[in-house]
Amino acid sequence: MTRSNAPRPIRRIERASGAEIDPKAWWARIPAVAAVLRHGLNLPAGVTFLVGENGSGKSTLIEALAGVHGLNPEGGSRGAMHSTRATESPLADALQVVRTPGKRANAYFLRAETMHGLYTYLENLDNSPDGDLHERSHGEGFLTLLERKFRGYGFYLMDEPEAPLSFTSTLHLVAQLDRLRLGGAQVVVATHSPLLTALPRATIMELGEHGIRRTTWDDLELTNRWRLFLGDPAGYLRHLL
Repeated sequence: MTRSNAPRPIRRIERASGAEIDPKAWWARIPAVAAVLRHGLNLPAGVTFLVGENGSGKSTLIEALAGVHGLNPEGGSRGAMHSTRATESPLADALQVVRTPGKRANAYFLRAETMHGLYTYLENLDNSPDGDLHERSHGEGFLTLLERKFRGYGFYLMDEPEAPLSFTSTLHLVAQLDRLRLGGAQVVVATHSPLLTALPRATIMELGEHGIRRTTWDDLELTNRWRLFLGDPAGYLRHLL
C-alpha cells in the first residue's frame, strides 16, 4: 500500500475572530490551551499524538477539536445524537479550523470514557450494523468500531484509546493507525501510552507547563519514566511505598 497524495483535511486550529474568553476560566489557564489561543496550532498530516500528565489539556484539546469540527464531543460522527452529562469546556466555541478546500473528508471521534453511551446510541439506530458492540469486551468493541468507522481519507480523533486495550490489542491499534496514515487519513490521538507513541513517522506533541512542543519518542518524558520503572520497578516504588 502506498501513501495517498491527498492533502490533510485540517491544516490548523486557531482562535476564532471575535471570540470572547474569560482569561480566568480554568480551561483558559491551562498552558497548552493558552498557547493554542495565542498562537494557534498547525496540524500535520498522518498521525499526531498529544502526550502529557493528567490536567495538561490533552482531552480538553481533543474534545474542542471534535466540537469545532462538528463532531459529537462524547464520540461518534457529525450526526451522532447522544449525550450523558456535558463536561466539556467551551473551548470549541472559541476556536476555528482552517480546512483544506476540495475533497470532503470523513470524520469520527472515539472517546474511551464515553464508549458505553456511544455503543447504546448506535445499537438503537434503525437497521444498525453496530448492534453487536455491547456483546464484545470493551477492547474488542473499541477495535471493531475503529475498523468500521475510521475509513479512508478523513479527520479522526481518539481520546486515550489504549484505556480498554491489552498490550497485544494496543499493537493491533498501532498497525491500524499506520494503515490509516498510508491511506491519507489525518489522526489526532490523546494518549498516555509509550507503545502507541512509538509509531514510526508519527508527530508527537508534549503538553505541559511549557505549553505545547514537538518532541521525539526518545526524548519524551513518558518514555523516560517507563524506562526507569521497567529497569528497576522495586527501586522506583521504594520512594512511594
